[in-house]
Amino acid sequence: MNATRALRRLQTRWDRLERGDIRRLQEVVLHDYLRRQVLPYAAYYRELFQSHGLRAEHVRTHEDLSRVPFTSKLDLLPTPERPERALDFILLPGEQALARRWDVVRRAAWRGRAAVRAELTAEYRPIFLTSTTGRSAAPVAFLYTQHDLANLARSGRHLMTVSGARPDDRLLNLFPYAPHLAFWQAHYAAEAHGVFLLSTGGGKVMGTEGNLRVMSKIKPRGIIGMPTFVYHLLSEAREEGRQFPDLGVLVLGGEKLPPGMRRKLRELARELGSRADTTIVATYGFTESKMAWGECPYPDDGTSGGYHLYPDLGVVEIVDPRTGVPVGDGEPGEIVFTALDARGSVAIRYRTGDVIDGGLVYGSCPHCGRVGPRLVGNIGRQSEVRELRLDKIKGTLVDFNELEHVLDDAPAIGAWQLEIRKVHDDPLELDELILHVENRTRRAHGTLEKELSDTLMAHTELRPNAIEFHSAREMRRRQGVGVEIKERRLVDNRPRDGQPAPPREAPGNGAHGAHRARTGES
Repeated sequence: MNATRALRRLQTRWDRLERGDIRRLQEVVLHDYLRRQVLPYAAYYRELFQSHGLRAEHVRTHEDLSRVPFTSKLDLLPTPERPERALDFILLPGEQALARRWDVVRRAAWRGRAAVRAELTAEYRPIFLTSTTGRSAAPVAFLYTQHDLANLARSGRHLMTVSGARPDDRLLNLFPYAPHLAFWQAHYAAEAHGVFLLSTGGGKVMGTEGNLRVMSKIKPRGIIGMPTFVYHLLSEAREEGRQFPDLGVLVLGGEKLPPGMRRKLRELARELGSRADTTIVATYGFTESKMAWGECPYPDDGTSGGYHLYPDLGVVEIVDPRTGVPVGDGEPGEIVFTALDARGSVAIRYRTGDVIDGGLVYGSCPHCGRVGPRLVGNIGRQSEVRELRLDKIKGTLVDFNELEHVLDDAPAIGAWQLEIRKVHDDPLELDELILHVENRTRRAHGTLEKELSDTLMAHTELRPNAIEFHSAREMRRRQGVGVEIKERRLVDNRPRDGQPAPPREAPGNGAHGAHRARTGES
């Protein structure tokens, strides 16, 4: 089977093919993609293969793919010697190279040069970009051609299918207007699926009240956005006594979605009069993949079936984070992505830095019955395990993935933020960890403070130096809800490079002040 037919079969039967068929078809497509697109036209991968003595002929199976060196975020970042390094990852064929391709010559003979030139322009000319947020490193832009935008729409249709979108739905997109994948995946998904979608730009454009007015007017069945902002918006709606009986699905991305946050969002939907149990759909994606994958909806008392992958658009591997060796089906490890049909910017064996505890599985989904590859389990960042000097004697290894789960699962608190500072703001002093929280109950702060401190100690072996209680409005300000692209849940206010620490906000400051409880030295 040639590559064109193999790709078409993957596209039309992406959720109905068994493991063996998927892998066989992907191998045909991958080999052809490397041979005809990536190695001739992407300078970085051409040089990489040459330096390791590799050719496209060496990569014909999934097992062969492990011979290709990994790509990481560091490879994409500019250097003083190569300030335009990201351009090396773009497929840039010259006119002479295209003129020598037999398929181009044949098409030109049958359809005319002008028609073929227009097709090649749509396939290869970058016209659009998305960018990483630049929170952990410098922002990296990934370029799209019209071919890529068609694939973004294709992945969007897959996402809408998995999440159960209906033709008569009304959807509200609350992702911020920005050159980031989440917003544009939602836009192209609705357009491709033929579903009504209104994009508000989130809180930064219309504000909370503006978003609530829009919700009251269009009465959406589905809301798409970041968990923190959606939680904030639904909380405000509850406080104002609004009702949204049609609200049936929340599609969430850009942040982790622990069980505790799911539970709180479902409770809010019920309090807003939802006539059915609101479905919560998590998504997972990253700039370098040029797509987002959707988690299959499941009931409150069920277990996630995982994120349905799109085998027509990419190959996903799970590797041991330490050795880089691929692991077996269902085993935990780091997520690695390889594009199969991208133009513009291309990623081959891209190490995401994200680890998943349930690994990659095949077979029928327990909820929807679709077959094919799925990512199962909790996804976290490797970089979110850090060592902090929170003890006078030794450092404490802090897993912020676990911390987030513990705090999101705490039913008595709403929004929260962890702040790291230096004692007395002295750069030579010890670190201290301050937990800022919103008390959702009428329980005494002292009682809740002890409960939170003990819970964190039991799960993470970490006790915060202080817990400060704030109003919901003050917590929204601290997190930057509606202002930041991603809400600030972890803030490092330690002085750096000789700079003073940011001003310390005194407890009780302002109209929506805080109650501060010291928990003692850790």
